[in-house]
Amino acid sequence: MDESEFIEETLESEQVFDGRLLKVFSDKVRLPDGDESWREYVKHPGAVVIIAVLDNGKLLFERQYRHPLRRVFLEIPAGKIDPGEHILDTARRELREETGYKARTWRHLGTLHPCIGYSDERIEIFWAEGLSFVGAELDDGEILELCELSLADALLAVRDGEITDAKTIAALLWAEKTLSGTWPLPR
Repeated sequence: MDESEFIEETLESEQVFDGRLLKVFSDKVRLPDGDESWREYVKHPGAVVIIAVLDNGKLLFERQYRHPLRRVFLEIPAGKIDPGEHILDTARRELREETGYKARTWRHLGTLHPCIGYSDERIEIFWAEGLSFVGAELDDGEILELCELSLADALLAVRDGEITDAKTIAALLWAEKTLSGTWPLPR
């Protein structure tokens, strides 16, 4: 089938929630077969996730509380893209704010869409190496603990259910393929 045969036409769109971070919409759509249906979805400003490789070969992780699930998660550094901000600037800012590190070398690896059934969120995946510690600048109310894990230990943490964050798991796939040489870093 041609992709155009899957496209839904928006007939009506209403914003039903306008939050500080998220906006929720309810759209009436015409399906490719002519029937009508409703789609509810979240508009998100987008984010970055950073695979930060330390000089010792380990990856930089954060432990922090995530309120929606009321628990502490182990994840790699990430953060929201501010309006008008270039994605590389977001990655640099978030790495510095959250971890206190800056990187000599940056590579954009790809884009992840974590919740395609109900959100337009995109997460830009970055590789950072040549790290040097310059001091953290955490946002107000941001409490986290830094830790280092080898790729092997991180993958075991995924297997054992200690890492369940989707962006971290997807980024670890990139890290595994990149560190093994299967997927060379882009120039």
